[in-house]
Amino acid sequence: MKLAVIANPKKYSVKEPFTRALNWADENDVQIIFNSDLKDLYDGQDHPSARIVGSEAEAIDEADIIVAMGGDGTMLYTARLMKNISKPILGVNSGRLGFMAYTQMENLIKALEYLKEENYRLDKRFMLEAEDENGNIYHALNEFLFSKKDSTSMVTVEAEYDNMFINKYWADGLIVASPTGSTAYNLSSNGPIVMPNTDVMVLNPINPHTLTTRPLVLPSDKSLKITVHKQQHEVLFSYDGEIYEIQGYPFVVEIRRSNFTIDLIELPDQSYFETLRNKLMWGMDFRKGSEK
Repeated sequence: MKLAVIANPKKYSVKEPFTRALNWADENDVQIIFNSDLKDLYDGQDHPSARIVGSEAEAIDEADIIVAMGGDGTMLYTARLMKNISKPILGVNSGRLGFMAYTQMENLIKALEYLKEENYRLDKRFMLEAEDENGNIYHALNEFLFSKKDSTSMVTVEAEYDNMFINKYWADGLIVASPTGSTAYNLSSNGPIVMPNTDVMVLNPINPHTLTTRPLVLPSDKSLKITVHKQQHEVLFSYDGEIYEIQGYPFVVEIRRSNFTIDLIELPDQSYFETLRNKLMWGMDFRKGSEK
């Protein structure tokens, strides 16, 4: 078995899980493939399991399974690398919340044992794509975001669905989220949680000027058209945190479900609802004396 490790050593505490994975691989005849950015994490120790390559793309190409160590930001980065590559991804959370990085650091060795035994399920997640009027296509696993650059101003954004006008939004921004992204920025902006693999997308205004404006859940098999006209201030368009500089107005994109998917590894003792309970602390009572 060959594992490729994708990690950002400058952002998350990945040294401990990375070293633990190398030690386990040394003892289990498993190869760990990674690019040279990670070679300083294990203090130059001799690991027969380690194979250093020139790029993350090369590591992914050689591996059977991809291990993304970090947080959901690392998972999104890995998804962009693999949007047209069908290989399973194990997310190891060394960051904070980690909705996509199911496996906690303390469970890493158990997770690696499951991989070796091929004892896991694949949770297929689809991406969204946005196409502008010039034919440029942007992909997002979590969300597309239209937002203000100047914190003192709002943005005006128009939305149409299947050639039907929805609304002209005046808000701090507008989120178009996939089911995977429903637990990201969308959730913190009071949007609904959507179960993965549901064929929908969420249209969610951020702090709208009109209090009766609410999020919409729309089928993702038809096109959602977003139009941004020229305004007194700059509007930002981003996809999974990657910012695109709008070159001209009106800026128009059509958003729909993409044909690209990624396969997240779900271990025998994991489930989406367990993740929600643990990450959002559902069912926990923190009132004084509640343990009695």
